Amino acid sequence: MVEASPTAPVIILNAPQMAENIGAVARVMANFGLADLRLINPRDGWPQERAWALASGAEWPLNDARVSDTVHEAIADLNLVFATTARPRELQLPILTPRAAAAELLAASTRGERVGLMFGGERAGLETADIALCQAVVTIPIDPKFRSLNLAQAVAINAYEWRATLSDAPPTIFREHSPPADGAAMLGLFEHLERELDVAGFFHPADKRPSMVQNLRSALGKGRLSEQEVRTLRGVVTALSRGRGRVLDKLARQKAEREAGE
Repeated sequence: MVEASPTAPVIILNAPQMAENIGAVARVMANFGLADLRLINPRDGWPQERAWALASGAEWPLNDARVSDTVHEAIADLNLVFATTARPRELQLPILTPRAAAAELLAASTRGERVGLMFGGERAGLETADIALCQAVVTIPIDPKFRSLNLAQAVAINAYEWRATLSDAPPTIFREHSPPADGAAMLGLFEHLERELDVAGFFHPADKRPSMVQNLRSALGKGRLSEQEVRTLRGVVTALSRGRGRVLDKLARQKAEREAGE
């Protein structure tokens, strides 16, 4: 069976009260690559201009938002829906963290299923009857001393876990541009440095040389150097060795001059 390209979860807001919160949700959706927003009975109707103002330019989830009268209507085309809530319920449903939920949503989406996350209104959250229409409950492991999260925060945490499940690599702009050095490059650096240290008399006493070399190689190896970093360090070693040569040559000339004057 060929796996489908994963489709991001639909974000469903059940009875949201404030247009500003809907706009803030659209903003975090855009941050994490989500676009499909559905609203069930927004308190003040829809559209609401204040939502676009709070979205800070993330207009596409708002522009294409679908409005429904009931949960049944909002989730009719979805195969898997998780309800988010902080309150214990009597329903016998699996209880997941956002991270575990993201993994299950991704697996289902990769199978070609349409998936969604449903969030309750700001005042009371989701009703038990609405949760019963879902296949699992997602709850955020927050400190019990203060359980209050606003709507956009709850969406942001779940959206982040979805995005991190898709790819836990850092964005390309933060990755190294120079590839990691291979074994041959590292060995060249080791031997270059050790030759110069031999000349400088660093390895003393001689019987300690093997262990000192091992320690140096281990210290440099732990740095997981890039090709560019290896080249830079070899340039440093070369500059230091040439500087030593100039100093020794100067001392030799001064000695020769003193001997000639005697």
